[in-house]
Amino acid sequence: MVLLMALISGLVFGLGLIVSGMTDPSKVLAFLDLTGNWDPSLAFVMAGALTIGSLAFPFAGRRRHSTLGEAMHLPTATKVDLRLVLGSLTFGVGWGLAGYCPGPALASLVQEGIKPLIFFVSMVVGMLVFEALERIKNQTP
Repeated sequence: MVLLMALISGLVFGLGLIVSGMTDPSKVLAFLDLTGNWDPSLAFVMAGALTIGSLAFPFAGRRRHSTLGEAMHLPTATKVDLRLVLGSLTFGVGWGLAGYCPGPALASLVQEGIKPLIFFVSMVVGMLVFEALERIKNQTP
């Protein structure tokens, strides 16, 4: 049942990304172009997500188990450090250059062709490089 709900949730999320236009890099890049032909429509998508998140996280934080009985695993980090800032900047630059972030890139794989595939493969390679560097860092005394 947990896997079925995960599948349904992922499909609804992906459909929402497609319907909202988040899978269209030109729409995303127009949103990021504040000095040119700015398209503010994705701000409404983000505002909706922030509203739902701001209501859901406090509720979820008071629970020990999900509706399906699984243990809740919420983020515990509260510190803003150099690693977080550099990661956020890297994410933002990648989003600005490609017009994709991870969720929309995955949703775009089914409809957009080679560009989201190149982004997706690059993203996975980047994750693997990060994991390898983390292992090396953690092995060094």
